[in-house]
Amino acid sequence: MAESDTDKNKDDELAGTEQPFVAHLIELRDRLIYCIYGLVVAGGLLAIWPGPSGLIDFVAVPIRAHMPHDAKLIAVGVFSPFFVPLKVLLMAAVLLALPWLMYQAWMFVAPGLYSHEKRFALPLIFFGSLLAYAGIAFVQFFVLDKMFNFIQHFTPASVAATPDIASYVESILSLYLAFGVAFQVPIVVMLLVRFEMVTIEKLKSMRGYFIVGAFVIAAVLTPPDVISQLALAVPMILLYEVGIWGARYFVRFSRSPDSDEAEGEAKPPAEKTDSAQP
Repeated sequence: MAESDTDKNKDDELAGTEQPFVAHLIELRDRLIYCIYGLVVAGGLLAIWPGPSGLIDFVAVPIRAHMPHDAKLIAVGVFSPFFVPLKVLLMAAVLLALPWLMYQAWMFVAPGLYSHEKRFALPLIFFGSLLAYAGIAFVQFFVLDKMFNFIQHFTPASVAATPDIASYVESILSLYLAFGVAFQVPIVVMLLVRFEMVTIEKLKSMRGYFIVGAFVIAAVLTPPDVISQLALAVPMILLYEVGIWGARYFVRFSRSPDSDEAEGEAKPPAEKTDSAQP
């Protein structure tokens, strides 16, 4: 007996939704244009308030708190006073528009996802954006202050700690990127478990290796001081445990209907028990 159209759609809900390669390129172009629009709007808003100078003052707060009184950052390069604020403005625009950029990426891949995959894609985008913001905020409000406090204790009295603004911005941008990516550990762990690339039991058995790897990554990505290395390695280890804990619920939440039906069919039927004889 031939399968009905309903059964075929149930087997593969994406059947018949294939698009030609040119259509994918057009869709990609549209999404990139939307991303540019989002960056322009975010950059325009930040240019109005607080402005490039206000952004520079904000990112310079951690180091100026440990500089001599009335000391300011210097600009060694001829064009540094112009290009460095623009770089900070672009960085802030990307951060402000990050949820919009992630949403456009999701809209590009959404047509090729099943309904149960779409159900967990948006929460992952939202959760990943929050983790990125948390990592950058952790750098701005905790790591930089502790790191510069540690460094200033080794500064000789005959040396004036007045860093160049260009080198300072490059240093904090690398820290923002490192912590923003490192804080995505729970997302990576949950996806690895969801796509059955590794089991939760295997992740638990690899705790020791991950701890060593976290300190190695921190030593490579952060400046050569103990404070920043510990500030990156310890959160990565804690977020690894969060990922293991969240993977249990994430797998259940994102399970496909076919796997639920197969699991239900695999369970043996309950045996009927005769009523008690009087």
